[in-house]
Amino acid sequence: MMISTKGRYALRLMIDIAEQGEGSRVPLREVAERQSISIKYLEQLAGSLVRVGLLKSMRGARGGYVLTRPALEITAGDILRAAEGSCAPVACLEDDFGVCPRRDECNTISFWEGLDRTIEEYVDGVSLADLVKRHECHA
Repeated sequence: MMISTKGRYALRLMIDIAEQGEGSRVPLREVAERQSISIKYLEQLAGSLVRVGLLKSMRGARGGYVLTRPALEITAGDILRAAEGSCAPVACLEDDFGVCPRRDECNTISFWEGLDRTIEEYVDGVSLADLVKRHECHA
C-alpha cells in the first residue's frame, strides 16, 4: 500500500494544528509557511477533514482551523481515511468494489484480509497526540 501526498500532508496538517494547542485557531497560511506546503493544497485537505468532522473552520479576523476533538481521540487512521479513502491494500477489500466473483476460490484473500487488519489496527492504534509527541521528540 502506498500512501499518497494527500495522506502524508493531511497528517502533517493535523499534527501542526494539534501542536498549536487545544482550541487554537490556526490559519492555513501559517501552516503553509511552517510545512512548506501550498495553501491551495492545504485548503483541499482541510475541506476533506472538515467534511468528516475532524476539523472545524472558523471565519473572521481571528479565524482558522481547530480540531473538533482532543488529539488523543483522533487516530492516524481517521486522518488517512479522510484524505485517502480506504486504507485497504487491495481493491477487492474496499467497500465500493463489490463482491469479487472469485472471492470463494481466491487463494490469496486470507493473506490480504490479514494485512488489512494489521494496517487498520496500526493506524487506528496511533493517536494524533502520539504523533505530536513523536514529532516533539525528534525536533
